[in-house]
Amino acid sequence: MSDSSLSRRRAIALAGVGVAGVTGAAAIGSALVKGSAGDTTPHPVEGAVAFTGEHQAGIVTPAQDRLHFVAFDVITKDRERLIGLLKDWTAAAARMTAGRDAGEIGAVGGVPEAPPDDTGEALGLPPSGLTITVGFGPTLFRDATGKDRFGLAAKRPPALDDLPHFPGDVLDDSLSGGDLCVQACANDPQVAVHAIRNLARIGMGVVSVRWSQLGFGRTSSTSTTQTTARNLFGFKDGTANLKLEETDLLREHLWVQPGDGPDWMTGGSYLVSRKIRMIVETWDRSSLAEQEMIVGRQKGTGAPLGKSGEFEEPDLEAKGADGEPLLALRSHVRLAHPTTNGGARLLRRGYNFVDGSDGLGRLDAGLFFIAFQRDPRKQFVPIQRSLSRQDEMNEYLKPVSLGLFACPPGVSGPDDFWGRALFI
Repeated sequence: MSDSSLSRRRAIALAGVGVAGVTGAAAIGSALVKGSAGDTTPHPVEGAVAFTGEHQAGIVTPAQDRLHFVAFDVITKDRERLIGLLKDWTAAAARMTAGRDAGEIGAVGGVPEAPPDDTGEALGLPPSGLTITVGFGPTLFRDATGKDRFGLAAKRPPALDDLPHFPGDVLDDSLSGGDLCVQACANDPQVAVHAIRNLARIGMGVVSVRWSQLGFGRTSSTSTTQTTARNLFGFKDGTANLKLEETDLLREHLWVQPGDGPDWMTGGSYLVSRKIRMIVETWDRSSLAEQEMIVGRQKGTGAPLGKSGEFEEPDLEAKGADGEPLLALRSHVRLAHPTTNGGARLLRRGYNFVDGSDGLGRLDAGLFFIAFQRDPRKQFVPIQRSLSRQDEMNEYLKPVSLGLFACPPGVSGPDDFWGRALFI
């Protein structure tokens, strides 16, 4: 066995020990890591998320406060180099999510004449709930010219079908797509950035960064233990989101089931990313009553119009004193509700962003939308078609990017790596 194989086995074995909870690697638990120099006694690390499990962490894991998301283009033509990268990434991720350096030598443990195998900006920082989630884009299976670079075309899942153009989209190709994606979430922005930086460093010569996005202030809760966060319009976002504890609903709407497609995706999920600029200056000049009518919820409590509690079901049949629907026909809540979309539901995991200004005195700010689902053709696409054609909120939104990725199931142990079954 090679030294690199031994390193991968050690890294995953050390990082993967812990309580995975009812949904595999989703629950925050303990991981075992090596202590100080010369001390080989395992020590529990507070705030570490178990790396191994049936599903990848970072999907139903209680949403952390910070995000660094990146899409990569694969620049090598060598299938074995791509596989080697996925193995190296898996080992590095196992280490970093357990609070360790990205490499065995670390940021300061090597000889001074050689580059360190960790960039060092997370030295002394705890794991901060770091999760690293990987997905494969449609162009990994056939590139833009239709070429099957890595012999994977026959294994492309039907659910990884190219997304359609939606009305109102002003997509920037340089901010869309990608062969691979990596989502790093943590409660410390430096920990999330460190993870992405080191994976990009490890991938040099095999992949190149296509685009990336920083996010703050989660806009959805993925556990009943979390309060509902607010988006940059000031409204609670993701009240009706799927939750970690709703295992039956997750099985129905989130996790790929046997028979859904190729076996390598069973236990995985499909990620849709969408950068949506919010025209906050125009929104801020709208009256409170108009804002609440557009959203369909009270701004303060988050309750649906006509109700008093945030988690009460919206009454789509209720009428106001004027005889008109209490929830406007073009309100966001009505159009996004499962009953108006054939029962389709998503697990949303988006973040706010502010990327400076646009040079015209306006904030370049908005929502970096992320949603996981069992089949985008039956979930994201019909919901988004309804919203993009009718939602009154579209006046204040400008979608500029779109991505779709197949996120394989979790890593089972030290001999496994992200996407292993795809390459068999």
